Amino acid sequence: MTALPVLYSFRRCPYAMRARLALAVSGQVCELREVVLRNKPQGLLQASPKGTVPVLVLPSSQVLEQSLDIMLWALRHHDPEGWLTPSHGSLEDMLALIAECDGPFKQALDRCKYPSRYPDADMDAEHAQAVAWLGALEARLSPHQPYLFGTHATLADMAIAPFVRQFAGIDADWWTSQPWPRLQAWLAQWQASPLFGQVMPKLPAWVDGTQGVPFPHGTVTPG
Repeated sequence: MTALPVLYSFRRCPYAMRARLALAVSGQVCELREVVLRNKPQGLLQASPKGTVPVLVLPSSQVLEQSLDIMLWALRHHDPEGWLTPSHGSLEDMLALIAECDGPFKQALDRCKYPSRYPDADMDAEHAQAVAWLGALEARLSPHQPYLFGTHATLADMAIAPFVRQFAGIDADWWTSQPWPRLQAWLAQWQASPLFGQVMPKLPAWVDGTQGVPFPHGTVTPG
């Protein structure tokens, strides 16, 4: 029996979430090991001493430690919904927008979500920065372009949505009161999708020396 890639993951982590999205849509079967980050198993630390998720260990023993690398690896093997081929823009354009998400927006998100961890941060400035970036996402969307790079979901939508979801969850009433109807619809549609449901099962924590669970579970109908 051919060995499967092993994915170390944590359900609520947005980085792990986007890795699971790409693995699921590509149909790449793997062994999923759900970890508890406050009690990291030795298997995770041996594969990746940095001890963060996601981590994908390939049958060749190659280790992919970055979520975007995992997404690109999966999609370059099989990309049935064209996540790497936007109807507007290019892969390089998408990677640039994702870099903005992972850099300035993620920094502002962390400070807004966990203010006690950053007592010296200017929270008003951080919040304003996040709001400005989210407003720019709203401006990218239109009735004729319901996704960030055109008429269908792409790498950018799936890499960025978990972080927008996290920001929206800080204060749900505030989120729904913002003048971002297209962005709010974009996020709601993603959260209601079969693909999102497929990658968010609640699993018991993996224990060293045991078998993980097969992933993805079932199939997703494209569309």
